[in-house]
Amino acid sequence: MSHLKRVVLTLLAVLASALPLVASAAETVSGSVVSVDAQGGRIVIKDKSKMTNRSFQVPKNTQISLDGKTALLNRVEAGQSVTVFFTGNVASRLIVRAEKKDEGSAVPAKPMPMPTPKSEPKVASIPKTPVRPATTTKSAPAATANTGTSWSQFRGPLRDNISRETGLLKQWPEDGPQSGWSVSGIGEGYSSVSISDGKVFTMGNIGDDEMVIALDLASGDKLWSTRSGRAYREGQGNGPRGTPTVDADRVYALGANGDLVCLDTATGNRRWHLNILSEFAANNIVWGISESVLIDGERLICTPGGRDATMVALNKMTGKLMWRSQVPSSPQAAYSSAIAIEVGGVRQYVNFTHGGVVGVRASDGAPMWGQRESSNGTANCSSAIFENNSIFTASGYGTGGALFRLTSRGGQTVSEMAYSTREMKNHHGGMVALDGYLYGCDEAVLTCLELRTGKVAWQNRSVGKGSLTMADGRLYVRSEQGPIALVEVNSQQYIEHGRFQQPQRSGRPSWSHPVVAEGKLFLRDMDRLLTYQVQEK
Repeated sequence: MSHLKRVVLTLLAVLASALPLVASAAETVSGSVVSVDAQGGRIVIKDKSKMTNRSFQVPKNTQISLDGKTALLNRVEAGQSVTVFFTGNVASRLIVRAEKKDEGSAVPAKPMPMPTPKSEPKVASIPKTPVRPATTTKSAPAATANTGTSWSQFRGPLRDNISRETGLLKQWPEDGPQSGWSVSGIGEGYSSVSISDGKVFTMGNIGDDEMVIALDLASGDKLWSTRSGRAYREGQGNGPRGTPTVDADRVYALGANGDLVCLDTATGNRRWHLNILSEFAANNIVWGISESVLIDGERLICTPGGRDATMVALNKMTGKLMWRSQVPSSPQAAYSSAIAIEVGGVRQYVNFTHGGVVGVRASDGAPMWGQRESSNGTANCSSAIFENNSIFTASGYGTGGALFRLTSRGGQTVSEMAYSTREMKNHHGGMVALDGYLYGCDEAVLTCLELRTGKVAWQNRSVGKGSLTMADGRLYVRSEQGPIALVEVNSQQYIEHGRFQQPQRSGRPSWSHPVVAEGKLFLRDMDRLLTYQVQEK
C-alpha cells in the first residue's frame, strides 16, 4: 500500500470516528467477511440478502464482538459470519461469529449435533450428572396455574400467543377503540405485561435500579414495586426485555443482567433471588437477557447459555437446581423464551439458542434434538410455534423460517426438517398459528403461510414491521413505528377492521408485544402503559 493511500485511509478513519453514531438510526446488514484491512480500518462483506459485496469504514471506536466477546478488528477473518450496524458507510458495531460458512448460506442446512438416542435414556444423555432436590415428582405434569383465561405470562396462558377472550369488538371506530387508563412512571424497558387476579405486572428501569411493578387492573394505580437488580443500559434501548410470569401467589421476573427473582404477588416481598449468569458460568448477550421464564409444574425453566448449562430447571418454590442441560457446543442464550410441548408421551422444552433451536426432555434435561436451519448468526428472538407434532421457528437478518417434524420412541424425540422458507423472516415480533395457518411479519410484510407446506397464502405491507397477538378471530398488529391495526384471522385474504395511532409515543420503536386480556388492549411504550376498551358493550 502506498504511503499516500495509507494516509488517506487513516484520515478517513479519524474523520469517521468523530461522526456521531446514533444506534437507534443505524441500519444493519448480515453476511460473510470477504476481506479485512485492520490497519486501514475497513471491512468488506458479502451481503447475503443481495449477494453483493459491500465495503465499510471501521473507526477505532467501533464496538466489535467475536463469539460474544470484545475483540479488535485484527481478530476478524475472511469467511466468518458478520452483522454490521452502520450509518452511511461507517460501521458502529460488528457482531462476528468465528464459525465460517459458505458464501450466501444463511445457516448450515443440517441438524445440530445431538447425543445418539438410547432405548434407556436415564444415564448417558447428559454430560453432567443432574443435581436434584431431595423430593421431586417423576415427571412434569401439565402447567396448572397458567391455563386460565387471563394473561399470566409472555405470549399468554398457553404460550401460543392466543387470548381466550370472547365478545370483543369485531370492527373499530374510525379513531380506534375507546381509551382507558394510562400510567407513566413504570420505567424504561421493553417488557410487556402479565395479568392475573386483578393485577398487572411488568418491569422497568427506575433510576439505577431494575424494578418489578404491580398495578391495579381496574385503575392502573401502582400497588407495589420491588427492586430485582441493577438497571440495564444499552444503545438500542435501556431496561429489561423479559415479561414477568405469574404462578398462583408468586410472580417470577428475569432481568436483562440475568437477575431472577421470585416475589409475592400481593406484597412484592422477595421469596428468593439468584443471577443465572453468575450461577451457571454464562456471559450476557449483546442486547441483554430477554427471556421470560417458563413455569411448568414444579419447574422453572430458563436458558442461561453457560458452559455446562444451556438450559436449567429450578425448583420454583426455592430456586434450587433440579437439573442442568448441556447442549453440544454449549451455545449462548438467544433472545427467545421456551415453550413446553409433548410428543408421543415425551414432555420437553423447546427454545432458540444462539446456535439453533433445541428440544430437551422435561424429566431430566437430556438434550434430544436440535436444528439450525432457521437460525441466524446474530439474534434468534421469536419463540417457537408448536402444532400437529411440528415446530416452526423463524428469525430475521435475511434468514427466514423452517418447519421440523417431531417423532418420539423409547423416551426420545427426534426431528426431521420438512421445509425452509425465506417468506417469514420474523425478527422479534412473534408469530401465531391457527387452523393450519401461520401469521407473522416477514420483516415489514404481514404474511400468512400454510403451515404444512410453507406456501404463502397472502401478504400485506400496509401496517409494516411489528408484533402481533390473536384474540376472538382477530389479529392485533402493532407496527414498530406506526399504527395498531385490527386484522381478520382469514387464511384467504387480508381484511382490516380498523386502525389507530398510539398517542404520546416515546420516540423508541414499539417493540413491546401487545396484550389482549380482561376486555382490554394493553400497549407498553417504555415508561408508559396505555389501555383500550375492546370489549363489546
